[in-house]
Amino acid sequence: MRPMARMNTLSCASVFAMASVLLGSCAAGPDFTPPDAPDVMSYDYKPLANSTADGAQDLQIGQDIPAEWWTLFHSKELNKLVIKAIKENPDLASAEAALRVAQDNLSAGSAAFFPAASGTFASQRVKTSKDAGGGRSIYTLHSATVGVSYDLDLWGGTRRSVEKLQAEAAAAQFEKEAAYLALTSNVVTLAITEASLREQIAAVEEIVAAQKKVLDVFKLRFNSGAVAKSAVVAQESALASAEADMPPLQHQLAVTRHALSALIGQMPSNQPEHEFKLSAMSLPKKIPLSLPSRLVAQRPDVRAAEEQLHAASAAIGIAQAARLPKITLSADIGSMAKTFSKLLTPGYGLWDFGASAAQSLFDAGALANKEQAARDAFDIAAAQYRKTVLAAFREVADALHALQSDAESLTLKRNAEKAANENLTLTQAQYNAGAVGMAEFLLAQQSSQQARAAAVKAEAQRYADTAALFAALGGGWWNRDAGKTQPVAAGSDVKIKDDGGNSAEPAPLSTSNLGRRSL
Repeated sequence: MRPMARMNTLSCASVFAMASVLLGSCAAGPDFTPPDAPDVMSYDYKPLANSTADGAQDLQIGQDIPAEWWTLFHSKELNKLVIKAIKENPDLASAEAALRVAQDNLSAGSAAFFPAASGTFASQRVKTSKDAGGGRSIYTLHSATVGVSYDLDLWGGTRRSVEKLQAEAAAAQFEKEAAYLALTSNVVTLAITEASLREQIAAVEEIVAAQKKVLDVFKLRFNSGAVAKSAVVAQESALASAEADMPPLQHQLAVTRHALSALIGQMPSNQPEHEFKLSAMSLPKKIPLSLPSRLVAQRPDVRAAEEQLHAASAAIGIAQAARLPKITLSADIGSMAKTFSKLLTPGYGLWDFGASAAQSLFDAGALANKEQAARDAFDIAAAQYRKTVLAAFREVADALHALQSDAESLTLKRNAEKAANENLTLTQAQYNAGAVGMAEFLLAQQSSQQARAAAVKAEAQRYADTAALFAALGGGWWNRDAGKTQPVAAGSDVKIKDDGGNSAEPAPLSTSNLGRRSL
C-alpha cells in the first residue's frame, strides 16, 4: 500500500469500462443451436375404427391438447383426486424444490458478471525495535480499506458458466413438468384400473351368485333323485372355481388403492375417499392429435433433454476458457493512522490499483483432458436427446395403434359376451329339458364368465390407452391457463404462442432472466 491523498476514481472507472467492452467479445466454445425437429410427417397409425360398442373415437388432427385433459373423462371424483395429488404428491414437491435449487444456483452464478467488493478494518498494537530508526516506540495503528476485484471475462468462461446454469434451470423446469405429467397420467391410469377391477369383481360376484342358485337347484334335484351325485359335485367344483377368481382381484384392487394413496401423499390406511367405476366415466370421443412437427416442443422430457444438451455444450466453452490466461483487475482505497479520529482526515489516505494475469504453464495435460471430457459428455447428451425423441414418437405411435386395437378388440369381445350369454340361456333351457348334459351346461357357464371378464378388461384398456395417448403427446402443459398467454407455472418464462385458432404451440423457454422465483 502506498499512502496517497485519495484514489483516482476516474482511472478506476475507465478500467472497468474497458472490462465491460472486453466482455462483448466472442466466448470460447461452440454456440448452442437447438436441434431441428425430426422431418416426420406421420406417426405410423391407421384411422380408428368407425364404430365400437361404446361409440367411435375421432382423432382431431392438428388440434391442441387441453391442460386438464383428464376432465374429458367427465368424472368429478377423478378430477378431485388429480387436484389432490398435484397438491400433496412428494415427487412433484421434490421436482419443485429441485427447480428452486437450479434457480438459486443461476442467481448465484450470475453474480460473477459484477465486481466483488470487500471491506476490512484492523487495529494493531505495534512495538518497534531500537534499530528501526527513531528509537524504540509503542503505538496503535488503525487501518480501514475497501477493496474491489474483477475477473475479466476475455474468453467467455463466465458467460458460458452462466449459460450452463441457465440451461440447467430450464431443464429443471421441464423436469418438473415431466413429473407433473407422470403424476397426473398415473393417477388417471390407476383410477381406471380400480374401476376395471371393481367391474371384474362385480362380474365374478354375479357369476358366483348365479352358480349358487344352480347348485341349490341341483341339490333339490339330487334329493328328489332327478340327478346324480356327480352333477352336484361338478357344480360345486364350478362354484369353487368361480369363487377362486375373487381373492386375486381383491388383492389387485387393494394394491391399486394403496398406489393411489401414495400418489396423493397419504398412508395406505388413508385411502382415497371415492371409489371409481367405469360406469361413472365417459370415454373421450374426440381426441386431439398434435402434428408430428410439434411433438418435440410439447414433450417435457424432450425439452429437458435439449436443455441438458445445451448445458453440455456450454461446458465445452468453460473447459476451453480454463486453458487461457486469467486476468484480474483489483483496486483498494482506504486510510491508515495511529489514532482512530484521523482515519478520515486528509493526508492519511491510501490507494492502489492494478492487474494480474495467471496462466497454467504445465499441468500434465489435465486441462486438455478436461476439455476432451466435456466434448465426450456432449456426445453422451446428444445421444440421450435422440433416444428421448425416438421414445416420444414411439410412445405416440404405440398409443395410436393401441386405440385402434382396443376399438376392434372391444367390439369383438362385446359380441363374444353377447353370444356367450345367449348360448348360456339356450343351454340352460336345454339342460332343464334334458336335451343336453351337465358338461355342456357347465361349459356354457364358463364361457359366459370368461366373456364377461374379457369385455370388462377390454373396455378398461381402451380408457387407459386413451389416457396414455394424452400423456404421450405431452399432456397440454403449455395450456395451463385458458388464455394460453400465461407461464406454465409461476416462476417460469415459458409462454405460449397462439395463432388465433386451436394450434397453440409451446414456445422456447427463455433463460436470460431465469433467476429465483416463487413457485
